[in-house]
Amino acid sequence: MRRPREIVDYALRRRSLLADVYAGRVGIAEVCDASPYLLRAARFHGESSEVTCPVCRKERLTEVSWVFGEGLKHLSGSARTPQELDRMDGAQVEFSVYVVEVCRSCGWNHLVQSYVLGTPEVPGPRARRRTAGQ
Repeated sequence: MRRPREIVDYALRRRSLLADVYAGRVGIAEVCDASPYLLRAARFHGESSEVTCPVCRKERLTEVSWVFGEGLKHLSGSARTPQELDRMDGAQVEFSVYVVEVCRSCGWNHLVQSYVLGTPEVPGPRARRRTAGQ
């Protein structure tokens, strides 16, 4: 069971960007620019959401979770499934998760949420400071 901390929701930024798209101030090509790597991650690591694409309205969006953290070593910067995140939460030191929504039809993508998972690092025994007289 995940215990997310330091949750940041990007719904206001998303709403503002979509308002600009609908008003014609931002082009479709600027917001529907998902990389092939992101589309592949959505296919294999993503989780379907109940939200329909706000741009093409053809299909439901897929949410992809990306993990980053020094303690993750080679796993940092990779997409992970919800089940993998559950396992990593208790087994890894603190790491950040960034959830991106992506439309596999038109390429719309946007950062939806970020949060922290993992166990906080417990500092080891502190080195005793020496004074000038020692």
